[in-house]
Amino acid sequence: MEHKNGLEDFYIVKNNKKMRYGYTTGSCAAAAAKGAARMLLSQAQVEEADLMTPKGILLHLLLLEISWNKDKAECCVQKYAGDDPDATDGIHIYATVEKRREPGVVIDGGVGVGRVTRKGLEQPVGAAAINRVPRRMIAREVEQVIEEEGYEGGLKVTIWTPEGEKIGKRTFNPRLGIRGGISILGTSGIVEPMSEAALIKSIEIEMRMRVENGGRYLLVTPGNYGAAYLREHIELDFSQNIKCSNYVGETIDMAVGMEAKGILFISHIGKFIKVAAGIMNTHSRSADGRAEIMAANAVRAGASLETAKELLQTGTTDEALEILQREGLVEKTMEEVLERVEYYLNHRAYGQLETGAILFSNAYGYLGRTSRVPDLLDKLREQQNIT
Repeated sequence: MEHKNGLEDFYIVKNNKKMRYGYTTGSCAAAAAKGAARMLLSQAQVEEADLMTPKGILLHLLLLEISWNKDKAECCVQKYAGDDPDATDGIHIYATVEKRREPGVVIDGGVGVGRVTRKGLEQPVGAAAINRVPRRMIAREVEQVIEEEGYEGGLKVTIWTPEGEKIGKRTFNPRLGIRGGISILGTSGIVEPMSEAALIKSIEIEMRMRVENGGRYLLVTPGNYGAAYLREHIELDFSQNIKCSNYVGETIDMAVGMEAKGILFISHIGKFIKVAAGIMNTHSRSADGRAEIMAANAVRAGASLETAKELLQTGTTDEALEILQREGLVEKTMEEVLERVEYYLNHRAYGQLETGAILFSNAYGYLGRTSRVPDLLDKLREQQNIT
């Protein structure tokens, strides 16, 4: 009979497809720690751990690789990410639990769990990258076992994963200053497939690390095109850029909240043309209108009605730029676009930080910049010690 983990009835529907929930590395660690603590204190085998997640979903997680003796117990839980594209899906998260004389629960990371090397992250420098909520979950489950078993001493819990060092290199951790492995994460204990909240949280974590390590001026690229353009054409430290995906508005909001001083976006026109209409989530699911925005600004720049109609039939911004180049209107249209990009960036920031944008096209190269870009570039170079 197939094991039921408690998530069978939990899913979301995206694009008419059921997307299954999963559970976090934090839930794996807490369940493994609970199981190992139970085996150590009862000296009896346990094959499943029940875990109530912060989200309110009760999980039933299988314990694997079980071993115990009178001083130490160990087991693992296999990570399950559901239908979320998660680098840690399928890895084994181990907990080793050992007796100690002093009361209380001590939690640390072992092999494959990263160590924090920079300020600004949730845990202090030198600590294992086991975030606050997973630490609380582990402590709660182990303390419950201690109470139920009538044990009067303390326990040390070490969370580790043999695959962690290799997988950690494929995550954001090296950029964040977390070395040696993965992070043990999760605020709800549950992985929601393709969660926007999780993506925005990852941007926030990286931004906070930059700000708290002295990076008060932020360099932001919405996607891979912007990052590649930055690397090839602008004399700034490429490694300092933050990818904001489609979340332009949320990125500005978070920068304001962290009291950053400035933010420079380097973006392909295909994303930032939408910002010229005040669209702050550039995903096509939220809003498109690229052709309409380009046509409106071309008309402002002097395009004819026939040219505007032609622009409205385009499917990409590069197609639109080809038409504008033919009509000799690229520069004037981009001036109109950038004037509005600047207005909406400043409007979102409420004047609380300096904003700027550089726009480019893969086919046509540099397209223009907003007025504060030279000042922001100077401040970023000074911050990065580039002369």
